[in-house]
Amino acid sequence: MTTRLDPKSEIAPANPVGANPVWAHPAGASLAGAGIPGIRLAEPWGGRGVNWIGLWTLCRKEVERFLKVLGQTILAPMASSVLFLAVFALALGRSGVSIGGGKYVEFLAPGLIIVAVGPNAFANTSSSLIIAKLNGTLVDILMPPLSADELLFGYVVGGVARGLIVALAVIAAIFPFVNLGVFDGLYLIYFLFSGCLLFSLIGIFTGIWAEKFERVAAVTNFVVSPLALLSGSFYSIDRLPEIWQTIIHFNPMFFIIDGFRYGAIGYADGNLAIAAAGLLGWNVFAWVLCRQLVARGWRLKT
Repeated sequence: MTTRLDPKSEIAPANPVGANPVWAHPAGASLAGAGIPGIRLAEPWGGRGVNWIGLWTLCRKEVERFLKVLGQTILAPMASSVLFLAVFALALGRSGVSIGGGKYVEFLAPGLIIVAVGPNAFANTSSSLIIAKLNGTLVDILMPPLSADELLFGYVVGGVARGLIVALAVIAAIFPFVNLGVFDGLYLIYFLFSGCLLFSLIGIFTGIWAEKFERVAAVTNFVVSPLALLSGSFYSIDRLPEIWQTIIHFNPMFFIIDGFRYGAIGYADGNLAIAAAGLLGWNVFAWVLCRQLVARGWRLKT
């Protein structure tokens, strides 16, 4: 027998598992009685179970959000990368410039891919949060029984997915003009995925901190773009003065590009073990920081 709520009552009566809608089930209870076997719900902000339905819904929302505007989110960075390739190839490619024993355009291509990937992963998460804030729809994300880790994971999935799709689109666009292969698939995948993850987390931090689009634009123009362009993406850092070579090693984007470039063409400017460990450290730090901010509701609940 299904227990019905009295429309005049403000307090729902206690009911056994399976008798009421999903929201009425206690955290961690199996919903087998409700016809959804194996699904477990988590208490908001730190339960023991996993709210698979809520997590899947948030991930799907974040992915579908950028897929609805492919011209802006995928085609635009793809076209920009082709234009960059054409300009640099015409300016330096025919001059016989070579780096690491290979053609300059082969050295350039991996950098162009990451330069397109990072800002787009950042834009996806930061824009999603700031739009929700300004539209007043952020409460729709905070109210469901999702833990801090689940909320963070859902937004990260959207940013990483957009970054990976942009990478594939750029590779497809420049492939007819560049002999781009796979030298080491493990390095290729690790640095590409880690780069998407890091910039997605930076975007989440920015979206939490910012209260208006101007602040997001400021981070994009004065942090993300310089990190991308001053990272050895278009040149080998061996050609820089020693002091600048030291400074550039503090740029996480340099690690991403250097490792990805090695995975693609077998050339690296720095120590790959340090790059892999450094990138892992940046991601762990960014995840812990963002998780703490989400769990506390800093600039999210007010």
